[in-house]
Amino acid sequence: MDFSLPTLFRALRRNPIGLIGVAILFSFLIVVIFADVLSPYDPMIRVGAPFERPSAAHLLGTNDIGQDILSELIYGSRVSLTVGLVAALLAIGIGTLAGVVAGYFGGFVDALIMRVVDVVLVIPFLPLMILLAAFAGPSFGNLILVIGLLTWARPARVIRSQTLSLRNRTYIEAAQSIGAQPGRILFRHILPGVLPLSLAQLVLAASTAILVEASLSFLGLGDPTTKSWGTVLYYAQVRSAFLSGAWIWWVLPPGFLITLAVLGFALVGFALEEVLNPQLRR
Repeated sequence: MDFSLPTLFRALRRNPIGLIGVAILFSFLIVVIFADVLSPYDPMIRVGAPFERPSAAHLLGTNDIGQDILSELIYGSRVSLTVGLVAALLAIGIGTLAGVVAGYFGGFVDALIMRVVDVVLVIPFLPLMILLAAFAGPSFGNLILVIGLLTWARPARVIRSQTLSLRNRTYIEAAQSIGAQPGRILFRHILPGVLPLSLAQLVLAASTAILVEASLSFLGLGDPTTKSWGTVLYYAQVRSAFLSGAWIWWVLPPGFLITLAVLGFALVGFALEEVLNPQLRR
C-alpha cells in the first residue's frame, strides 16, 4: 500500500504508540526552543558550591565546580538533539540516494552499491566509530560526519527494496516508454514514492545517532567546550561523581534524558513502520 505524507500523518495520529512518541519529542522540542527561558542559570558559570545536593536553588544539584546541572541538561538538549537529527539527515540522505540509484538502475550499479553496503554493515560498528572519531578530533561537527557516514547503509538497503517494487509500476513504465530521462523519473516518481519510508528510517536513525553521540561524548570524543548530555556524563565520570556520591543527581538525570529521547524517536519510528507495513500490526 502506498502512502502520501498527509495520509501517513493521519494514520500516525490513530496509532497510540506513535502518539506517545510524538508527545515525548514535542516536550523535548519545547525545551530546545525555550532553553534560555527554562534554564535557571548560565550552564557555563559557577553559581554554587561544588557538589551541592539538590535543593530549591539547584533542583539537580551542582557539579564539581559549582555549575547548575539542570541548566547543563537543558542547554545540552539543544546540542544532543541537533547532533542526532543532523547526523540522521546526513545518513538518510546518503542512504536514500544510494538505495534509489541501486534499485532503479540495477545491474552493475546495483551490485557495486550493495557490495559497499555489505562492507559497511559487516565492519564492527562501535570500534570503527571510536577510531574515526578519535582520528577526526573532538568536535560535534566531526561527530555528525562520522555518525552519518557510518549509519547510511541499513537505510540504503531498505530504500532499495522499496525502489525495486516501484520501478515496475505501470506509471514508471509509461514514463519510460515516452522517453522520460532517468533523472526525471527518479525525482518525479521514485523519490516521492520512497519518501514516507525514508521518513520512518530518519526517525529510527535519529534515535541511533543520539545514543551514539552520547556514547562517544562519554568517552571524551565530543566537543569539551560545549554542553551535551554525553559530555555531562563524561565530566561526571572523570571528576569523581561516583566516589563523592554525586552520581545520583549528576549521572542519573542525563542518562534518563538520553533514554527518553531514544525511546521517543523509536516509538514514532515503529509506529510509522506499522503504518507503512500493515503486516507488522498485531
